[in-house]
Amino acid sequence: MDRFVFLTVDGLSRGAVYAAFALALVLIWRAARVVNFAQGAMAVAAAYVAYTVSTATGSYWLGFVVAIVAGLLLGALVDRVVMRHVDHASPLNPVIVALGLVLLIQAVLGMVYGSEFRPAEAPFSRSALTVGGVAVLSPYDLFVFATIGVVVSGLAWMFARTPVGLRMRAAAFAPEVSRLLGVNVGGMLTLGWALASGVGALAAMLVLPTELGLHPHAMDLVFVSAFTAAVVGGLDSPPGAVVGGLVVGLLLSYVSGYAGSDLTPLAVLVLLLAVLLVRPGGLFAPVAARRV
Repeated sequence: MDRFVFLTVDGLSRGAVYAAFALALVLIWRAARVVNFAQGAMAVAAAYVAYTVSTATGSYWLGFVVAIVAGLLLGALVDRVVMRHVDHASPLNPVIVALGLVLLIQAVLGMVYGSEFRPAEAPFSRSALTVGGVAVLSPYDLFVFATIGVVVSGLAWMFARTPVGLRMRAAAFAPEVSRLLGVNVGGMLTLGWALASGVGALAAMLVLPTELGLHPHAMDLVFVSAFTAAVVGGLDSPPGAVVGGLVVGLLLSYVSGYAGSDLTPLAVLVLLLAVLLVRPGGLFAPVAARRV
């Protein structure tokens, strides 16, 4: 029982990070109808900027803030310089461009920083606190939960309660009508890319201290898990991304705890295949009305 409780708490902590990364994918999809396969590489690039700043100044928190700012700027840059000029007549075009962007970013990071793993320190202790003799959350886990909670709540409030959020939603679902109403659709699209990249950079800063460290390919497996979480919840559903992230986190924790870590990639792929076969739109996808 103690093992089950520990694995559950650990899975929820990891799932919260997957939820944030899946939320970044959902933001891009809702804004541009593009699955950004370069999200992981862009997040690693922002994390390397944070590593550079933290190493030079000795301040983790300055690097943390700089990583988010770098993510925001990188997302806006990718939209303006690359994705804005891609022909979207075929859904494959932006996918191929995003995969090319992955190779480019990882190659540049490898040339600048090398291919060795660099340490990614956590701002709080990762030693689990014990309650009734059972190891549960660590101070770092609490920090992760609090950070993800603030981000998810802030994004939900922005999209539902602010004029900017309403314009972004309108620009995504009805761009032509939005233009006629005076909405800067291009600006809203860039803002969506920036927000998604910023959230991805935040997720990278939270998950890297729990992995082997910083590396040009450090977010590859995290991206696979987060993409699965987004598909499980539904690419059109921010709440679904959060639930999907927690489900994937629990699945990986249970499989690695009871069956071995070698089976975790297989478990993610099986979950992804099962959802695509049973409910391709995701568990939280709206049910389309059947026309006679």
